[in-house]
Amino acid sequence: MIIFVSGKAVQSGFASPWRLVVGFGVVSLAADMAYEGARSVYGPLLGSLGASALVVGLVTGAGEAAALLLRLVSGPLADRTRRYWRLTFLGYALTAVCVPLLAVTPALGGAGLAVAAVLILSERLGKAVRSPAKSALLADAASRVGLGRGMGVHKALDQVGAFAGPLLVAAVVAAAAGRLWPGLAVLAVPGAASVLILALLRSRARRTVATSAPVSTSDGQEAAAPLPAAFMRFAVASALCTAGLVTFGMIGYHLVEADVVSTAGVPLLYAAAMAAAAVAALATGAAYDRLGPRMLAVLPVMVAIVPALAFGTGLGLAAGGVLLWGAAVGVQDSTVKAFVADLVPRPRRATAYGIFAAVQGGGALAGGVAVGALYQQSRTALLLVVAATQLVALLMLLGLARNTSA
Repeated sequence: MIIFVSGKAVQSGFASPWRLVVGFGVVSLAADMAYEGARSVYGPLLGSLGASALVVGLVTGAGEAAALLLRLVSGPLADRTRRYWRLTFLGYALTAVCVPLLAVTPALGGAGLAVAAVLILSERLGKAVRSPAKSALLADAASRVGLGRGMGVHKALDQVGAFAGPLLVAAVVAAAAGRLWPGLAVLAVPGAASVLILALLRSRARRTVATSAPVSTSDGQEAAAPLPAAFMRFAVASALCTAGLVTFGMIGYHLVEADVVSTAGVPLLYAAAMAAAAVAALATGAAYDRLGPRMLAVLPVMVAIVPALAFGTGLGLAAGGVLLWGAAVGVQDSTVKAFVADLVPRPRRATAYGIFAAVQGGGALAGGVAVGALYQQSRTALLLVVAATQLVALLMLLGLARNTSA
């Protein structure tokens, strides 16, 4: 298997592509313990620092937008420089630093909200820096075992950390009598572990065959070709899904403000959502390898149902909405990426992932602001707007599936 190390094409020293897939999965497991643990309490944290529903929606939506839009820069940079590993390291390190620093924001008085917003955006910047480069490395390995299966297994491992992190935060917050800062401070441990494990993974990628050129002649020709029109249509359809999928920051804010659950209970529900994401990633990944892109039509249906359940006032319906939200996230972060890799040439995957994420980021920002505003004005209008956007996304995805399968 060919991977890129220090800017050169090399033969991987791993015994099988599965080892690289699983290795990145373990790195993501540790990183997700850190940033998903923090993300599970972004809503209550910002609320405790004085944020309104609109501010929570703006900060969390802008955070998701930053994590997506800035890949428009980092993706082409990775393909142009071939510094896949270096960019991956930088992104994970930034996240590992910013997450535990959120623990100091409650002690900063009036400046706490502004500092928390900056740290949340910076943590998402780390995601933007590393994701295209890591996804390109991962897709190269996963393509040899089945893109759907490979991406699904990686996402499932990723979600183990996303499940464990919120549980850790919930336990620490409960032990600290509802104070959030100890739960955020403890996340320094998995954050540091993610960087150390990545260093070990990189050291195992031995150079057994190296070439002086970063890409072959055929790769260079593919790298100069424009991205397929079907890829851009898929990016727009996915952006509509992202716009409609309300952030967990808004869900967590609602759950606490409506007295559906206590502050300590929010990360528990988030952990359950991450478990649902793992199951959905494995199931839809395997289905994608058998059925192709038409199975992605389930995504807008799931997204449309989420707010009707999650913004309810009963625990049962809200919990169902949270689980469905997690399942939709699992599909977005695994099977959607598999289809992107199938649509574009290999030498342009990091660029494609960057552009794809940037289009999604526009949807995330628009959706975050719109949901925050509509939440305060009319829940019925919120449900209708989300349903309308998902209907358009569904029609686009069905058309793409028909055209690409022909």
